[in-house]
Formats: sequence, structure tokens, C-alpha cells
Amino acid sequence: MSSLVSFEQVSIGHRRGEALLPPISWSIGRGDLIGVLGPNGSGKSTFLKTLLGLLPPLAGRVVHPQGRPPRLGYVPQSARPDFAYPLSVLQVVLMGRAAQLGLVRRPGHSDVAVARRQLEAVGLGALADQPFRSLSGGQQQRALVARALAAEPELLVLDEPTSEMDPAAEHALLSLVGSLTRSRDVGVIFVTHEISSAAGFGRGAVLVDRRAQYFEAGLATELITSERMSRLYGRPIEVRREGDRVLVWLAAHHEETR
Repeated sequence: MSSLVSFEQVSIGHRRGEALLPPISWSIGRGDLIGVLGPNGSGKSTFLKTLLGLLPPLAGRVVHPQGRPPRLGYVPQSARPDFAYPLSVLQVVLMGRAAQLGLVRRPGHSDVAVARRQLEAVGLGALADQPFRSLSGGQQQRALVARALAAEPELLVLDEPTSEMDPAAEHALLSLVGSLTRSRDVGVIFVTHEISSAAGFGRGAVLVDRRAQYFEAGLATELITSERMSRLYGRPIEVRREGDRVLVWLAAHHEETR
């Protein structure tokens, strides 16, 4: 598995500020599917921005083993402002071609063909010419996944993409992302508040909590446990795996978590 981005003793935070977490040594490669968990204000967004290159590390090195940053696809949170004018679904997906087009070139036939292929991949091919704002929330997120895929990414980054979805739509979107990870050999990292989503879809996990100065990365099956989740969120949480299902619930009786 080839590494796309590696952190070497990286301290994350904002300029002239204090490091939010202990120095991080971690990497993500092709085929990785990693869920990021942590309470509100834990440093997840800062970690993601450092990975994306939007924030420089306060210390340490962010290394690109290929000799260049990976091509990125980014899917934002569900909450978005309404567009000021009625962009079609296809036009939104074509935005993903910006890096290939540069500042001058307009989308050509090949770019439109790429965009339409991504819409087909996420099951929205028939809606290409519909106004984006007319889609349901789940369909809009699928269109934004298609926009990210139109960049032909090596690394796909999703920032709480299912935060406003019902469970069925969330399951469908993350299942889609998982299948695309396998078929296209890309690395995927997704931030979520849903423990069951990170456990059920992520093969790897990252746990973050700046208040406890805590960062841990590894296999989801080893990290997403009752003990670690209770410690991470400061509440008694039970995690149980039954075959392909992952069940997560708050324990009925509070027990002190160390």
C-alpha cells in the first residue's frame, strides 16, 4: 500500500498558537478508509485542515512520499448556503474539474464526460440537468461526492458528510464511498460524530481529543471499543459487534471511566 501523506511528529494548531494535540506520527495510503472521531472542539477540523494543506504544521513535517501532494477530492458538511442562482447538478459536479482546467480554460467535452461518469457512479446520471437545489439532502451529498470524484482524486476527504442525513441515507452514502474506495484504489478519510458509522465503514480509525491531549490511530476494530469510546466522550458508551453489524448505545448506569 503506497502512502499518500505522512505526518512526522507534526504539531497541529493555528499560527502563533499552542499545539492542540501531542506530536502526531501517522500516514494514510491508497485503499485506506479511515473514520475520525472526537467530541466537539477536539481538534478534528484542525487535523483535517493540516492534512489538506490549508494549515501549516507548527512543528514536524507533512511528507508526500510521491514527491508531490496527492490529488484531492473534498466533500463538505451537509449544511450549505443556498446557491444564488440555479446551478444544474452537472454544473456543480464540473466544479470538481477546477484544478485540471486552471484559471483560463473552460470545461470541454472531455470534462463534461468525466462529470457525467461520476454522476452515473453515484446513481444521479438521470438528474444531471436538474437544478442542484431541487435535490433532496441525500442526493445533494451524492452530487458533492461526484464533484469530488470529478477531480480524479488519489485522496478523498469528507468532513461530516452525513451530519444532516437520516440513517438510511447515511448508510447509502457511506456504502457508496466504501465501494468507490475499493474500485478506484483511493485513500478516504471521513470525519463523523456517529460512532457506528466509523466502526461499521472505516477499516481504520483516528481518535482525537485536545482537552485530554489525546491522539490515537489504528484499526477500527481495535480502537472503537466500549472502553475507548467512554473515555473519549466522557460518558458510558457500549460498543458491540454482531457479524457485520455494529451496535452503539449509552449505558444505562453511569460508571466512572478512567
